[in-house]
Amino acid sequence: MAEKASSQGVCGENIFSSLFESNIKTLRNYLFYKFGNEEQANDIAQEAFIKLWENCASVPFEKARSFLYTVANNATLNQIAHQKVVLQYAKNAAPQEATSQNPEFILEEEEFRVKLQKAIGNLTEGQRTAFLLHRIEGKKYHEIAVILDLSVKAVEKRIHGALVSLRKEIDNI
Repeated sequence: MAEKASSQGVCGENIFSSLFESNIKTLRNYLFYKFGNEEQANDIAQEAFIKLWENCASVPFEKARSFLYTVANNATLNQIAHQKVVLQYAKNAAPQEATSQNPEFILEEEEFRVKLQKAIGNLTEGQRTAFLLHRIEGKKYHEIAVILDLSVKAVEKRIHGALVSLRKEIDNI
């Protein structure tokens, strides 16, 4: 299929559909982790696939994934060039219901969650993206390297830097 895909770009409906199915979730999560806005991540991911379809004849199958990430990254950067990016996990949290847990434990757990979110938000964009792709998405270093268009060593350095920074900020907890 890869040989057939190379000759016609990604214009074949089955080829494009396969690319969409295998990349949409990861692309959306990448954009969400990088920029902290779920709705924007969904919109930009869709726009990237539209752009790929519009340019399907000129994008070789082997470069399609890179094309998607480049288009999505550039579109998002253009939209939020004036903003500082901070992740906001709390907005999706469900309201607390009555519980039999110790109130002190609940308070400590909430304080830790807030501290962790703040620490993740304080990471550099590169560290935060690599760290969340690895820890939340379960991506391997070489997969992250492909997504971010970096060397594996650069990914290792970013994740290590993130871990050092997080340990320092949350007092080795």
